[in-house]
Amino acid sequence: MHKQLQDANFSLITSLVESNTRVLDLGCGQGKLLKYLMVEKQCTAQGIDMSQQEVIDCIANAVPVLQLDLEEGMSFFKDKSFDFVIISQTMQQVHNPDKLIREAMRVGKKVIVSVHNLAYWKSRLQITLKGMMPNTKHLPYDWYNTPNIHLGSIRDFYSMCNKEDFRITNVSAGGGHVLKSMNKNFFSEFCVFTLEDS
Repeated sequence: MHKQLQDANFSLITSLVESNTRVLDLGCGQGKLLKYLMVEKQCTAQGIDMSQQEVIDCIANAVPVLQLDLEEGMSFFKDKSFDFVIISQTMQQVHNPDKLIREAMRVGKKVIVSVHNLAYWKSRLQITLKGMMPNTKHLPYDWYNTPNIHLGSIRDFYSMCNKEDFRITNVSAGGGHVLKSMNKNFFSEFCVFTLEDS
């Protein structure tokens, strides 16, 4: 993800996490988000990542981390053992995003999900004019070397939540034009959703 968008994504997510809470970050990368929450919001943090290098980086940043494959579930965590579970820049890289979210909702009271939007107007324009998968600042890969398995739109995410009975309690559009408030699916490069049990 491009730095400007990454900063916007980071800012939206951290604004949603309350101080002095327990936070689990699924696909935590180098642990920068968790480190910020630990220092600035006094959160108790736990990261999970599959990459050995990312785990090493987390340890270097003094961020608690487990090296695990998210596809195998999180049965070792008790129900509602975290106040917030964060899925940022991760969901599109797993085979079963619906199962990941369901498991995140089991272990967390609130789940914050950041969704890339393939229906963003610049991506649509690239597909229309070039007839090829978009290659943008926030999706900087070619179709054959991308780590992303599932690319969708904001509207696709709403549809999945509706079918799977995931209750959306907050939506924050990120990136894009000021018109994003009128049509997030067209004008937003990404969106951050908060999910909670009914």
